Amino acid sequence: MPDLFFDSVWLRPPTHRRAGQPTLDRAQIVRAAIELLDAEGPAGLSMRRLGTHLGAGATSLYWHVANKDDLLELVIDEVLGEIYVPEPGDTDWRMAMSVLANGMRTAFLRHPWVISLLGTKPTLGPNSMRMGERSVALLVAAGFTGMEVAHVSSMVHAYALGSATAQAAVATAIRRAGVPYEKMAEELEPFLDKLGTDHPQYDKWRKENVVIDDPDRMWTESFAFGLDRLLDGLETWLAAGKPS
Repeated sequence: MPDLFFDSVWLRPPTHRRAGQPTLDRAQIVRAAIELLDAEGPAGLSMRRLGTHLGAGATSLYWHVANKDDLLELVIDEVLGEIYVPEPGDTDWRMAMSVLANGMRTAFLRHPWVISLLGTKPTLGPNSMRMGERSVALLVAAGFTGMEVAHVSSMVHAYALGSATAQAAVATAIRRAGVPYEKMAEELEPFLDKLGTDHPQYDKWRKENVVIDDPDRMWTESFAFGLDRLLDGLETWLAAGKPS
């Protein structure tokens, strides 16, 4: 039995259009799949529904995409194409990693369904490889060597992915509840007040600091603070000669 992880669209020869094929192309199919995924998530995507969305039969899609698994690999790479990584030489490594992290968070919040798909197959598409190529060039030029390059990249990716995962989960819960965030926070307040009697330090801090009228700002500020501290640490470690 073939290893399903390595049964990847990126590890097979590309298909070529033959005479008599339908006029659809792979790019159209991928864009339409993303529209369905954004609207309904992975559960709402099937080759039949995608064909209907495109005004074509599901059979015509198979000229370009062998199956749904291949399609999901293609849409993942398309989403990664929305993430900008500066060209080496355009800026310093710290700014470049900040741009990358913010771009990842934004793309994953725009398409939260992609979060659960990352890592299920090799990410070897052209957009993924472009990100990797530029990241390696930037970090090597900054002075990171060997596996340090992979470690730094993993830290930045994990931080952006973790932030987006948490925020997307809250957004999903709010959407399912069908009430605004502010209303949910108001309804939770009496329970938090009751808990506050046994947790006085948390209660005092919460009442002095938590802002419920602009959750997006709160998420953004939290992400920026954490990213700056992560990059501060890497910058200090690099400047100190990378002590073990």
